[in-house]
Amino acid sequence: MRYLIVGAGPAGCTLARAVAERTDAEVLVWERRDHIAGNTYDAPDAAGVLTHRYGPHIFHTREEEAQTFLSRFTEWYPLRHRVLADVHGRLMPVPFNLVSLRLAFEPAQAEAMERRLTEAFGYGARVSILRLRERAEPELRTLADYVYENVFRHYTRKQWDAEPDQLDPAAMSRVPVLVSEDCGYFQDPWQGMPADGFTAMFARMLDHPRIRMELGVDACARMTLDGANLRVDGERCDETVIYTGALDELMRNRLGPLPYRTLDFVFETLNQDEYQPVGVVNYTVDQPFTRITEFKKLTGQKLPGVTTIAREYPRACAPGDTPYYPIPDAQSAGRYAAYRREAERCPNLRLLGRLAEYRYYNIDAIVTRALALARTL
Repeated sequence: MRYLIVGAGPAGCTLARAVAERTDAEVLVWERRDHIAGNTYDAPDAAGVLTHRYGPHIFHTREEEAQTFLSRFTEWYPLRHRVLADVHGRLMPVPFNLVSLRLAFEPAQAEAMERRLTEAFGYGARVSILRLRERAEPELRTLADYVYENVFRHYTRKQWDAEPDQLDPAAMSRVPVLVSEDCGYFQDPWQGMPADGFTAMFARMLDHPRIRMELGVDACARMTLDGANLRVDGERCDETVIYTGALDELMRNRLGPLPYRTLDFVFETLNQDEYQPVGVVNYTVDQPFTRITEFKKLTGQKLPGVTTIAREYPRACAPGDTPYYPIPDAQSAGRYAAYRREAERCPNLRLLGRLAEYRYYNIDAIVTRALALARTL
């Protein structure tokens, strides 16, 4: 028996290793790009700075299984990730917290808001912007309006080209206000970066005698799905196929394309030690880009006198672009559900990952999901 895995991103690499260790079968991995690791791919640029070519990725988790599995293939650079928001030129922590509140408002007003927040929710609480906007207290309504307008609304419009109320409410519920002075972007117990980079970590994962890797393979040009029948190179395929690519592409867009947002990155190498105080600064109000990443601040790389940054510009995804984010609205969800019903007619096809499942996954979540799928195969 052989398993065919389409895609060598975090989902495909994790699944390939788990299946290879649990079975005696050969695992063949096809990847369209000329590299592994999917959108977590990292490599040194011309100046020697280790950069994330598809935007910054930071591993963080509460899932012990994901942490334990990945730690087999890498040492970790410990990173307590911090993000600042540039709000009309003033830098403040995000998620918005009590430190941000004191920077945004005059001391007396900030003190009253802080007291109301603590009374209403308790110190240490995470309060969604939706929940905060439902409160009747004047101080909390003023705070909610400020966070919504200056931290959330304009950033969301740049990211999605839509007003927040046009999106799935779950997207808004992910924007918290922290009733604490914790300036960490994540509150997960395990946080860090692979010491040698994500690409090196996934290369070690694929280093197994029963895994065969083929780069530059356009699986959608070689595969067709017709009802319950899957064909590869024109021949019926009865092997187990795990597909991690875009489902509408596999089905030749027969129900219409699924919309995505994509990102354009503008990289710049500067002859200076550092550019900004933290690894990521979000521009929530008044710039056409959403954020600037300084990679040395994330990886801990020691390279004096030079640093590389990337500005990030979201836009609608056109044919040939890299799809990043599924559009979180009802119409897109309905179209994907129709595609999935078609795919589930094929008994030897499994769908795994951000594109195949049309939902966003953090690294830990997709590793956990891939390990669970491996147990069922």
